[in-house]
Amino acid sequence: MDEVPFTEDESAFDAAPVAQKKFTRTMQRAFIFVLILGVGFAAGLTVGASGGTRVFSNIPLIGDGLSAEPDESLDFADFWKAYNVLNTRFVQTHSTSSPPTKQEIVWSAIQGLTSAYGDPYTTFFPPEEAKVFQEDIAGNFDGIGAEIGLTKDAILTVIAPLKESPAERAGLVPGDLILSINGKSTENISVEEAVQQIRGKKGTTVTFTIYRGEKTLEIPVVRDVINVPTINTEYDTKTGIFTIALYTFTANSADLFDDALEEMRAKGAKKLIIDLRGNPGGYLDAAVAIGSHFLPSGTAIVTEDYKGNEENIVHKSSGSGGIPAGLQTVVLMNQGSASASEILAGALQDEKVATIIGTRSFGKGSVQELVKIGKASLKVTVARWLTPSGRSISNDGVQPDIKADRTQEDFIAKKDPQMDRAIQFLTTGS
Repeated sequence: MDEVPFTEDESAFDAAPVAQKKFTRTMQRAFIFVLILGVGFAAGLTVGASGGTRVFSNIPLIGDGLSAEPDESLDFADFWKAYNVLNTRFVQTHSTSSPPTKQEIVWSAIQGLTSAYGDPYTTFFPPEEAKVFQEDIAGNFDGIGAEIGLTKDAILTVIAPLKESPAERAGLVPGDLILSINGKSTENISVEEAVQQIRGKKGTTVTFTIYRGEKTLEIPVVRDVINVPTINTEYDTKTGIFTIALYTFTANSADLFDDALEEMRAKGAKKLIIDLRGNPGGYLDAAVAIGSHFLPSGTAIVTEDYKGNEENIVHKSSGSGGIPAGLQTVVLMNQGSASASEILAGALQDEKVATIIGTRSFGKGSVQELVKIGKASLKVTVARWLTPSGRSISNDGVQPDIKADRTQEDFIAKKDPQMDRAIQFLTTGS
């Protein structure tokens, strides 16, 4: 097979103040799998396939040759007892319900097995969900253009709307708690289930009931084809600051970053802001290539740590250079910055070539492998990302050197105190 490298009882939905109280707790950093975007933003995912187009490193999509031999050390007697009781004694109590098929029982058993490992990124997809997941990776669907996740208390939340997306145009902002989707409560919903409800054909409408501050709002969003921007540049002649906003790490992000650096050099800028806020990641190769501009050849950028299951993989700088001497660099991050964003920022921070400003990043520091099981798929965590100094991104994310918040109120008022703080640092040195 060829490998193609590219790199609870208390309800938050019956009483909105409860949701507000819950949301004040720390965001769950370990779960932000589904991104309702027009591109595969499964942050940190490793996928490969014959003739495929996306792989975060050289881990293949596997399926053929998997062992189906039973583990004789496992005692399945209790499982079969439970199955036989359900199969012979279960009585339907709702006229609209129907007993599961034999295949549905198998899928549900695998889902239960997967959940026992307690890893939010290790997920089983029955055939229909597996198909949707593959579409997510390929970007072959319409949507609203928003990154969503769960709080620590499992409340569905908007992490970040994509710039100029239907979600942003409709007024969704980071931190909005999603109480219902098209009138259906999101209590105890998984992100995968939410994406199934949110997705739909271009031109159709999905309506969110969201809780923001002390208000409950109904926000309809018209689905559309999502054209994901990759990069944007801006030069301020007054401050001499050149800004590169990178929205995702795509196959051509490294080339676009090269073009941006050439533009920066042409302007004579000696101060740079790399804005990675809301960037959920993407191609590992792109992050390594961009980091190679700033770090000497052979310097580690990130390590895939397999915990002894196989040999670690160290991704090193190619030393491509192109950075003006004396360049001052700031990286902006927030809780929507994940995976490849954290890899790049962590490397630049460890090697002391950039100052990180903003809030702690998301903390998506693991590598997944996609395993094909018939028409179903199993996404399993096989390694973790380590920064050059050996820090695990999953533990704490990337912590800013200078903390600066941007509140919901700031976002709605189109104020940007994080960018203001970066400009202050580059112009005053403090």
